[in-house]
Amino acid sequence: MMGQQAGGQERLFYSFNLEDHVPANHLLRGIDRCLDLSGLREHLAKYYSHTGRPSIDPELMVRMLIIGYSYGIRSERRLCEEVHLNLAYRWFCRLGLEVVRRCMAAGLVKAEGFAVDASLVAANAGHQHSIAPGERCDWNNPQIDTRAMREYLAALDDEELAAVVPRKLSLSDPHSRWTAATGGVAFFAYSTNYLIDVAHGVILDVQATPAHRTAEVESTKTMIERVEERFDLKPQRLIADMAYGSAPLLGWMVEQKAIEPHVPVWDKTERKDGTLERDAFQWDEEADEYRCPQGYPLRRQWRPFKNPRTHVTKAETVIYRSSERSCTDCPMKPRCCPNTPFRKIARSTHESARDVARRIAITPAYQRSRCERKKVEMLFAHLKSILKLDRLRLRGLSGATDEFTLAAIAQNLRRLAKLVSPAPPLHGIGAPA
Repeated sequence: MMGQQAGGQERLFYSFNLEDHVPANHLLRGIDRCLDLSGLREHLAKYYSHTGRPSIDPELMVRMLIIGYSYGIRSERRLCEEVHLNLAYRWFCRLGLEVVRRCMAAGLVKAEGFAVDASLVAANAGHQHSIAPGERCDWNNPQIDTRAMREYLAALDDEELAAVVPRKLSLSDPHSRWTAATGGVAFFAYSTNYLIDVAHGVILDVQATPAHRTAEVESTKTMIERVEERFDLKPQRLIADMAYGSAPLLGWMVEQKAIEPHVPVWDKTERKDGTLERDAFQWDEEADEYRCPQGYPLRRQWRPFKNPRTHVTKAETVIYRSSERSCTDCPMKPRCCPNTPFRKIARSTHESARDVARRIAITPAYQRSRCERKKVEMLFAHLKSILKLDRLRLRGLSGATDEFTLAAIAQNLRRLAKLVSPAPPLHGIGAPA
């Protein structure tokens, strides 16, 4: 049975008015002006029984959660104690989560530039309750028959998840990933992925993934497409670090979404032996070939095949080779291919998109984007230092999603309260004339 308090809590006892004791410039007053939970009870009504004792008011529960995430109160028991003792918390709880739409309505979202990044958060799992690959495990053991385990086993049908063999598997939270990416002791973790609008640092979308770089990068597509579908927003440019500069993602941005990639190109073709770099070879788009500094061509094929071939490798590249005859007597061979009979260059099928990113990287707009990318890093610092979300309480990918989403909501509400809902002017003693 859904419970709702019949009356307000304005007067806790004789001659004391709770409304009067919460300062006008308090953060929660600003958040309250931005928060609309009027339709929450109606939305959740079908999940409540009409018999039995009244349950917790869903609006009260959501407001308590927002307080916890806004002030970094990670313990539910401590949150109940703080709400009981703190007058401002009690005032706020007397009282959707479509905070992004409110930010858009307030003019805080410009949709000119987005930034994306990920940050590791420790999972509620320890290495003591884990197994190594190949280690025997009784999967019928009722002790590991948890929601998190069932969620993980159901997701094994996903080919991408099944293709990645973890170094350790947590039996408490198998979706989390064993990682030492921070440079210290390895631990089980999830990644919280943020997509933000750089104008005012509003979080447009959040995605929980296992702590794996491939999953983090792929979440970029998910978030951009979800924001476009939900809010009809698509950025002119996307800002990210080099981890997002892979050829497939750059190709997706340029060729499919028409988004400028303000991202460093992830290029693993750099040569460390002092020989000629690929930049020394000139690309001829019309002829579909490279030209070396001596003018000799590098082609994908030197003879016609009865059955036409694409020459595309599993790495989505095409190998261009020079003629061995041309290289044999070439005076630049010691500087070009001293250890092989001919020179070859692997060209990505998304090389044109990589070239777009390279051209952008030498513009003043790119340097401005490098500075704006710090806004998403600052949000992660705020998430861990102020909101205290450095370790999850819930388990499973769905639990991580819930915690990361609520934390992002709290961050957006704090920003909305400070930028859009300033406190009314002070009156009385000490107020400026």
